[in-house]
Amino acid sequence: MTAADAKKGKETELAKKRRARVIDRLLAAAHPDAHCELDYSNPLELAVATILSAQCTDVRVNLTTPALFARYRDAADYADANPEDVEEIIRPTGFYRNKTRSIIGLGKALVEHHGGRLPEGMDDLVKLPGIGRKTANVIRGNAFGIPGITVDTHMIRITNRLKLVDGKDPVKLEFQLQKLVEPREWTMFSHRIIFHGRRVCIARKPACGACTLAAQCPSFGEGPTDPAEAAKLLKGDNVDELIKLAGIEHAVGA
Repeated sequence: MTAADAKKGKETELAKKRRARVIDRLLAAAHPDAHCELDYSNPLELAVATILSAQCTDVRVNLTTPALFARYRDAADYADANPEDVEEIIRPTGFYRNKTRSIIGLGKALVEHHGGRLPEGMDDLVKLPGIGRKTANVIRGNAFGIPGITVDTHMIRITNRLKLVDGKDPVKLEFQLQKLVEPREWTMFSHRIIFHGRRVCIARKPACGACTLAAQCPSFGEGPTDPAEAAKLLKGDNVDELIKLAGIEHAVGA
């Protein structure tokens, strides 16, 4: 069993690649609706929303951005914005002064160097204020349709638990995962992992006994393995389907 080999540190790279692709297929079945949970209508809005999402929930960001996007509609609007006005709107997302500097700086850089439009290239994106590789991959994958792996806290936690990667350096993990997952799947794999992290493989207490990846996970047992106990930890609006996919409906009376 490859998960057992991975747990012992004896898994070959080919076996790991095969297991990664099985995991991706299982996650696709468990989370068919996986998507970017930030609300946006164009690349610039997604960039701003992603900047705001640092140390903040997507739910809170989505409650904050309607007022921001209604007032600032393009890069020039952000470039000319009064910092105090922006701070007042985005205050609920936390770290609002730093985020305001990034957003206004982004607007100025786009106006000065890119004709007011967000560029698609990774090298161009990461030179912009407030945008690192994670944000750039979010923008490229969701706004421009260019596949990319988004390495956030969920990705780091879960891929380490699955022993697909080793370490917590986001850039190193991104390149490690690129070797395991088919390029056309990079963006959706990222969404699926994030959905899984928010609904099943929760940071403090993963729902191991109700997880569809149980047979593929070398870390099975970090959370409760009893199906009934684990099922109580599941989150989201498709809990019943997750229980069925895990094959534990009889154990939990679903």
